[in-house]
Amino acid sequence: MNRTITDLPAPATPAAASDGAPTVLILGARGRFGLAAARAFAQAGWQVLAQVRPGAGGPALPAIGGVWWLPVAVHDTAALVRQAQGAQVVVHALSPAYTDQAWRTEAPALLDAAIAATRELGATIMLPGNVYNFGEGMPPVLREDTPQAATGVKGRVRMGLEQRLAAATRDGRMRAVVVRAGDFFGSGASGWLDQVIAKDLHRGRITWPGALDVATPWAYLPDLAAAFVRVAQQRHRLAAFDCLHFQGHTVSAQAWLRSLSAVAAERGWPPDSGALRVVRLNWTLMRVAGLFMPMLAALAAMRYLRDQSHRLDNTRLRALIGDEPHTPFDQAARQALADLGLGGQPLPRAALA
Repeated sequence: MNRTITDLPAPATPAAASDGAPTVLILGARGRFGLAAARAFAQAGWQVLAQVRPGAGGPALPAIGGVWWLPVAVHDTAALVRQAQGAQVVVHALSPAYTDQAWRTEAPALLDAAIAATRELGATIMLPGNVYNFGEGMPPVLREDTPQAATGVKGRVRMGLEQRLAAATRDGRMRAVVVRAGDFFGSGASGWLDQVIAKDLHRGRITWPGALDVATPWAYLPDLAAAFVRVAQQRHRLAAFDCLHFQGHTVSAQAWLRSLSAVAAERGWPPDSGALRVVRLNWTLMRVAGLFMPMLAALAAMRYLRDQSHRLDNTRLRALIGDEPHTPFDQAARQALADLGLGGQPLPRAALA
């Protein structure tokens, strides 16, 4: 069944008619991670209240059993809480545009709106975190107690968001957990895989944004979303404010090359040599282009993540939920490519060497 909240007779809500099933409110459910989370929670038997921006354009909302779409503004706390009564968990899947200015202004406001709704619901908020907090001097192994020393705008913003969450839990009206993960892939577009790495796969070429032998963490979104469900089920075992690390796949360019080469060969790309050509991303030109395109400037500022090997230690997560959801890398990479249709919007040609 796929319905909007307005299909239901007032004042009933899905939570009120859920026969005891737990209920989750997902903010930004039309986004890439939000949609993956909606699917994962619904598949696990949760009632899913999926918030979307009223009047948003784009493709039709997908039909997912157990999901009710809520076309309500996230900043309209009263309306959101009224329609989400009974939600025990709130997943904060809202994200501003990838520019420093948007992160400075919009990210705190979005989180404040999420906190306001969570406090009124007396719920637990879950936030997907990243490694920006640790900065350029980060050690090779990142644990929950690794000192945070952000060196860029986005890292400082992320630190501030987590501090906001911690402060909001101190009076006991809500709980919060950050699940930190690496680069997203799978479940759609708008990431390194489609915008840079595999955008020219059909031409027998990949573009790699860092050193070929540097291993970094990648989070396959269906796995990360499944981990969110398991953490939500065990949330009462956590502190009022807590943080967990999702390991995902810690891989270098070689792993991506193996998977992408296999797919390219199966499809006859490239038709002549049979070997993929690796092109390196030109970061100097990225910085120059960033003078005119703020998103490219923001990407260039995070170059250090491409040149420093690091991984997320998931010991605490495994102690809470057991084995981390883990799709084998080759399978995950193939499915991610299938989700994309090998499409995506490329970066400007000037940024490619």
